[in-house]
Amino acid sequence: MELRDRAVRMYRAAEPKSVIRRVAKELGVHHDALRGWILQAEAEAGERRACWPPRRKKSSDLPRTW
Repeated sequence: MELRDRAVRMYRAAEPKSVIRRVAKELGVHHDALRGWILQAEAEAGERRACWPPRRKKSSDLPRTW
């Protein structure tokens, strides 16, 4: 949890805002993980509509093509 909070703070303090990959690389985390942490932090702060966990189809719900 501490790494997540630090990562979100670093992202919010960075300029320009399109630095997710750079901040993720500095912290040694995958950029998609950082992106998810940012979205979750924004939702928890009321800055974004919450949609957690992300809605994804299960592989068993997808049509079979074979």
